[in-house]
Amino acid sequence: MTGITGRCLCGAVTYSFGEDAVIWQGHCHCESCRRANGAGIVSWFGVQKDAWRWTGAEPRAFQSSAWATRWFCPTCGSAMAYRSDKLPDEMHGLAATLDDPGWYKPQAHFFHAAAVDWLHVEDDLPRFVDGGKTLETDV
Repeated sequence: MTGITGRCLCGAVTYSFGEDAVIWQGHCHCESCRRANGAGIVSWFGVQKDAWRWTGAEPRAFQSSAWATRWFCPTCGSAMAYRSDKLPDEMHGLAATLDDPGWYKPQAHFFHAAAVDWLHVEDDLPRFVDGGKTLETDV
């Protein structure tokens, strides 16, 4: 499959998807994403689940909550992807794993109400209090 590709740090776990399958791109500030990735903010993209292909070694899955699964490389530990039962038709990939990080164009901040005080991101992207339903300016 041609299209957008990515990999883990050691290169064992790889993936691909067609650019036409992209649904959204954005930064997440929720506690679960921060802890799972060891970062103050996590940059994700969502694609149609059926378009996502693991093309290298099989990643390991971790059930991080009753409704969410996260995938990571069993060799180097790189976080690779996320899927939620709340969004069953989507697969979420980490922008930092893209082979061409210049492809990524974030559109918003999600769960901004949970943002850490010590990280200040200065951009003009919309900031949602939650997963994309309530803008901070609406509260």
